[in-house]
Amino acid sequence: MRAIQLTAPGTLELVEVPTPTPGPGEVLLATAAVGACHSDLHILDAPAGSFPTPMTLGHEIAGRVAEVGSGVTGWSQGDAVAVYGIIGCGRCRACLRGLENQCRTVPVGGIGLSRDGGLADHVVVPADRLLPLGELDPVQGAPLTDAGLTPYHAIALSRDALRPGTSAVVIGVGGLGHMAVQILSVTTAATIIAVDTSEAALRLAKRMGAHHTVQAGPGAAEQIRQLTGPAPDGAEVVLDFVCVDASLDTARQVVSTGGQLTLVGLGGGTLPMTPTAGPPPVPLETSAVIPFWGTRAELAEVIALGKQGLLRAEVQTFPLTEAVQAYQALRDGEIHGRAVIVP
Repeated sequence: MRAIQLTAPGTLELVEVPTPTPGPGEVLLATAAVGACHSDLHILDAPAGSFPTPMTLGHEIAGRVAEVGSGVTGWSQGDAVAVYGIIGCGRCRACLRGLENQCRTVPVGGIGLSRDGGLADHVVVPADRLLPLGELDPVQGAPLTDAGLTPYHAIALSRDALRPGTSAVVIGVGGLGHMAVQILSVTTAATIIAVDTSEAALRLAKRMGAHHTVQAGPGAAEQIRQLTGPAPDGAEVVLDFVCVDASLDTARQVVSTGGQLTLVGLGGGTLPMTPTAGPPPVPLETSAVIPFWGTRAELAEVIALGKQGLLRAEVQTFPLTEAVQAYQALRDGEIHGRAVIVP
């Protein structure tokens, strides 16, 4: 079968590999769609030894059951499924509570991260990672497993603060950010302010339910303040899907006293939090959280939103033979919404 593999640090190739066989408790999926994520670029760029090689990438997976391994019940050939990509240890306190995204034993383990992922004609996954898609288009189902789940989880961590009359700022309207705008729109009554450098992204945010859009740049914080009010008022929740120095600086300037900064992006910027004798770098009582992916229960809720037509990814599709080019387009900022590979 064909597979898109990380064959060496910085090297992504389309290769031919044997079709895998499911072991006990596993299923073989015929891959229908796989989302291309910015975190895949971080895997590609990571130093030697950070991830196994060769390894098939792809952790946003939708497909159909092709074969079940011994001991698997509840799934039959042809079932349409989405894959929950995290594989925790199953034994630590976090995993036992269903918080596998907080596993205390396996910091970052999962399909397309520590074992072969879905950018192939077939992929083997543990049967307990599957959730039913029903009639939902797999091109829509695949992005829900990360591009939908991650912002859903991030928003869930702040849900108590997102009451009617509050404001939420979404910085970065990309693969995750445009889903965050929709999730805020359909699950909260907060005023949604979307921020991005791209006019096209801001138009997308408007279509997805943003009440206001702001061009990122030196004057962004002031424009947001005109909408949320002067300090100590401001946005109760700021979700930064970029997390470079500039976006973090905007985030800290517009969050309210007692507000929450939710840092999702992998931009590597710096956010000062330590109190000083002078004006504090962030408002008093401000908290910051770094969410990671989400739980299986949350993914079931995200899929339910998708089935109801309340959450829909803006997608650009590519055949498997053009997956390498799709990742380059993602790196170059040419993808609006989510790139989805369709084997």
